[in-house]
Amino acid sequence: MSTAQAVLANIRKLPKGKPFTSARFLTHGSPGAVDRALSRLVVRGEIQRVARGVFVRPRTSRFVGTVVPEVQEVVEAIAHRNGETVQVHGAEAARWFKLSTQVPVAPVFHTSASSRTIRIGRITVRMTHTSNRRRLQFAGEVAGAALSALWYLGKGNVTPEVVARIESTLGPEEFQRLRSANMPVWMAKVLDTTADGDTVRA
Repeated sequence: MSTAQAVLANIRKLPKGKPFTSARFLTHGSPGAVDRALSRLVVRGEIQRVARGVFVRPRTSRFVGTVVPEVQEVVEAIAHRNGETVQVHGAEAARWFKLSTQVPVAPVFHTSASSRTIRIGRITVRMTHTSNRRRLQFAGEVAGAALSALWYLGKGNVTPEVVARIESTLGPEEFQRLRSANMPVWMAKVLDTTADGDTVRA
């Protein structure tokens, strides 16, 4: 089986709308041969290129036509390919938890790799290096997003009311996971108190 045939057979087993990178096909041929095979499939419409080295099997909806993958899905695919850890930026995470109404001008992610920008379709995404590994805990998980939101809000703005909202959104299991994180003393202390002042942890 040629590289092109092997790549196509593999792709047709992948779910539609789920981003994948060219790296997953390197067992089928050289990087050049894989890239050429993928480029031909893009031209044929079998796949779409959503970012450099990232593709997707097209998924369509009768309401909106072609469904574009979420930015975070594409970023996570790139991170997996590069062996880096990425975490949603605290500003965006705070908005998810309805703790802030600010909308970042462009999507931003913390990364264990170098700072840079990447293009995903028409969107420019900022990747910001952080050497503080604690900010990257539970990356890609809802508890990690909550932790990122707490870091972003900072000591003076993380109140018992904020914690109560996060707890109600996460649910008991994920909230306990959040509390198990390696975090600053001030953050750990405020997580011990609910909005009504009751102690959460003995």
